[in-house]
Parts: sequence; C-alpha cells; structure tokens
Amino acid sequence: MAAYPGARRGELLNLRWSDVDLDGKQITITGSAAFIDGERIEGTTKSGRKRIVSLDDGTIRVLKAQRSKQAAGQERRGTDDHVFTTGWGEPIHPDTVSSLTATMIRRYNNPAKEPKPKEPLPHARLHDLRHIHATTPLLAGLPVHVVAARLGHADPSITLHVYAHVIRAAEASAAGIFAEAIGE
Repeated sequence: MAAYPGARRGELLNLRWSDVDLDGKQITITGSAAFIDGERIEGTTKSGRKRIVSLDDGTIRVLKAQRSKQAAGQERRGTDDHVFTTGWGEPIHPDTVSSLTATMIRRYNNPAKEPKPKEPLPHARLHDLRHIHATTPLLAGLPVHVVAARLGHADPSITLHVYAHVIRAAEASAAGIFAEAIGE
C-alpha cells in the first residue's frame, strides 16, 4: 500500500475508511499525521490540498483484506476509522511503520524455514517506495503532470526538479525512438 498510491507516510497514517472508495478504486488524501513532542498531530497535506489517487485492482484487494481483518478484530480501543491501526484499533506511530520496512527486508533475505533468496533485497527506506512510484511511471512515459498529481506536488516543476535524473535518462533514448518511429 505504501508503494502503489505514491503517498507519503504521514498521508497513509492519516487515511480514514471514509477516504477510501473501494468501488470507485480511489482514495482521497486529505491530510497527514505526525508525532511532535510525543503527541500525534494531524493536519493538512504538505501542499495544503487534498487529492484523489486512483488505485489498481491489487491495491483494492489489499484494502479489502485490511478492512476485513479490522472488522474481525477483538475489542478495539480506537474510536475513529483509520485504515492503518494497531491490533487494538489505535492509529499506528509513524516510526513503527518506518522500522517495518527494514524488518520485512531482513525477513525476506534471511527466511527462518526456507532457503535464502537468490537475489536478496537491498536496504531500503519506506520513503523509497514513493520514489519508485514516481520513477516507474516517468520511465514508462507517463506525463510529468500526471505523476505530479499522484504524488501531491503542488506544481509539476517540483517533480521535474526532484526526478530530473530519471527524465534525463528517458531523454537519452528519444533520438532512437524518433528514428524508429519514422522508419529509419
């Protein structure tokens, strides 16, 4: 879920079920959550605007499974409808989510009961999934303004600046693509 919508950690931790449209295959990112001086603070997104992000079928399946898991849970202390919660129904602390990335990679690379994978996963941070979400569609030729909208960048120039190296790599193949298209 962290990779496919390209959302920031705080945006996902602020996500409520009321922001999820499973039938319409989209989420509305309305704000962000963080911990400041030991207190959970919820506020606006980085740009100060909400955005709607379309989702693929696989992500919808993950969200449906999460909802079922929460509905089947024992007595819950949480009072609102956060999508990502602890087993008690309370909102997850951002640092917990970030540390899970390293734990999942370690478990994949060193499985308890199975042989080690032929190609271990490299070290990665949770935020790296957002970068993968940005670079993959850019390399596939998706227009910068579409990627910028998904990421919540206020202006596509932000996306161009942050991902200039990806765009330059794609530009390097432009001459060959053009020549092939006109039959050279």
